[in-house]
This record gives sequence, C-alpha cells and structure tokens, in this order.
Amino acid sequence: MQVRQRRVLGVDPGLTRCGVGVVEGVPGRPCVMVDYTVIGSDPDADLADRLLHLDRNLAELIARHQPESVAVERVFSQHNVRTVMGTAQAAAVAVLAAARAGLPVRTYTPSEVKAAVTGSGQADKKQVTTMVTRLLRLDAPPRPADAADALALAICHIWRGGTRDRLSEAIRTAKGRQ
Repeated sequence: MQVRQRRVLGVDPGLTRCGVGVVEGVPGRPCVMVDYTVIGSDPDADLADRLLHLDRNLAELIARHQPESVAVERVFSQHNVRTVMGTAQAAAVAVLAAARAGLPVRTYTPSEVKAAVTGSGQADKKQVTTMVTRLLRLDAPPRPADAADALALAICHIWRGGTRDRLSEAIRTAKGRQ
C-alpha cells in the first residue's frame, strides 16, 4: 500500500505569539518544512481585535498552504490563569479557522508532541528545537521557540495522527461494507 505525503499546519497557540508551522511528510520518514511564522499581537490591544487578527492570519495561511489537516497544541493547566485563558482563546481560534476551511483538527498535549519528536515526553524546549532542526534538516533552528513548537506539532501529527486518521478511515470503510 502506497502511503501518500500529507501536508499539516501545526499551531502552537498563544495570544501574544502564536507559532505556525507547515510540514509535509509520511509516517516513519523524514518530513520537509514548507514554512513557519509567528503571528504576534499587541498585549495592550483590545482582546476582540487580537483574536480577529489571529483568525485572519490563520485563514490566510491555510488558504496559502492548503494543508490537509491542522494540529493544535492542547491547552494544559497552568498556574497563571490569565496566561492559560489567552492560550485557550488562541487555540479555539485555530480550531475554528481549520473547521471553517473544512479541515480535520487534532489536538496534542505538549508531552505527546515532545515524545513524538524527541522520544521523551519530558524534553525541554531546547531539546525540541534541536530535534525539529535535525528532523527537518534545517541549517538553523527555527526562531522563536513558538515556531519550533508549531513545526513539532505538525511532525507529531504526520507521524502519529496520520496513522490514526488512516485507521479511522479503514474502520469507516469496513463498516460501510457490512
């Protein structure tokens, strides 16, 4: 069975800095970086304007890169409620932008992403950035770390989520034949 290459847009959500990375690949093989960026917003700007700015930028990136799916980091509990609220709002905007474009969305915990790219769910940001640089055969590490995290999310989805998607599709197909 020929496994076809997939294009995934990864989103490391943040209200002030939202990392976005686009990667192509197949499970078990080296991936290729297509693009990465960080969408920033002014912390002093109105919340509605910041969320709208993020939505417009994500919609433009989805339209430009035509991913087949979107991977978003699942928000986890933090001690700073204000930070987690902004992260959750940014994650919701990313999920909505993908849904509006008709794309499937998967969420991954930070530990799942770290384990996928480094082999350890306890890896630090530097280790993730180092492995993303190595796995994508980049000349220099993606900066800032939000961009590296977004690329790591896309790699994680290609290697793990792509397999899940194919299994789900096979099950749906098998059920349809019964």
